[in-house]
Amino acid sequence: SGEVWNLYGPTETTVWSARHRLDAGHASPMIGGPIGNTTLYVLDANLNLAPVGVAGELFIGGEGLARGYWNRAALSAERFIPDPFGTSGARLYRTGDLARWRADGVLDHVGRADHQVKIRGHRIELGEIEARLRECPGVRDSVVVAQDLSGSRHLVGYVSGDDALDSAALRAALASALPDTMVPSRVMVLPNLPLTPNGKIDRKALPLPDARPAEAQRVAPRNSTEAALAAIWAELLRQQDVGVTDNFFELGGDSLVAVQLVGRIKRDLAQELPLKRLFELTTIERMASALAADPPVHRRSDDIAAMFDLLNEVEFAHE
Repeated sequence: SGEVWNLYGPTETTVWSARHRLDAGHASPMIGGPIGNTTLYVLDANLNLAPVGVAGELFIGGEGLARGYWNRAALSAERFIPDPFGTSGARLYRTGDLARWRADGVLDHVGRADHQVKIRGHRIELGEIEARLRECPGVRDSVVVAQDLSGSRHLVGYVSGDDALDSAALRAALASALPDTMVPSRVMVLPNLPLTPNGKIDRKALPLPDARPAEAQRVAPRNSTEAALAAIWAELLRQQDVGVTDNFFELGGDSLVAVQLVGRIKRDLAQELPLKRLFELTTIERMASALAADPPVHRRSDDIAAMFDLLNEVEFAHE
């Protein structure tokens, strides 16, 4: 066709609120600008206007707003709020979409406000991770959620696409492009992502990841060092059955638990393991081999125990 336009708008604003003409150079569709008799505001948590380039929640005002939800007064009051910038009686609809104004006056879609999660004190936009996964070769679709693993919340990614997709390779690709806090502890490859009746991804129907992938067999400790490490891993990761070839991060480990692990190795095994090495030695098997090549360090057990107790206190305060 001669022209392609992206039309945006929720049902509550009956139905279109913005439009943008797409050009061949656009990497992804944008919301654009408001249609006639419509106002678009990007606001922060305090309902202040967000500066250009800063993401906030998109609010819509104007003649297209519905009166509210039928027989749902509480929800109507939550989603349809007084317009702080309009005339008396004017209202805004809070879309739940995150957006930001570009310098050229075009509105860009960022993600969903209800898809933001907080992991280890960091607020994370799940849509950004999903977009990175979709950029990986062979990935058809992706979704990222926060799941409870090993007693704490972790990010879990789900992808569908080519049969040759490899979870470890996908995690490595994310680690090269995103901060550690945004890299999922597990990435599961599914034949298809579950969908709701209207064709959207059904996040509630996503399977919980197993502590150990089904195709992996547990390999029991074969020497005293592996046995000691397995006991430490089981306690810190809250796992009952840890094998020497299991992956620390796939069992729910993260940077905070990694710090604890380094402290426990120094206290219980009298050996030093630099934190950065732990991210390379992700299995007990590799870790034990590395420790066997290094002599035990001389330390005072009382000092180490006191330091580890302090570390536990710091973690408790962090949580």
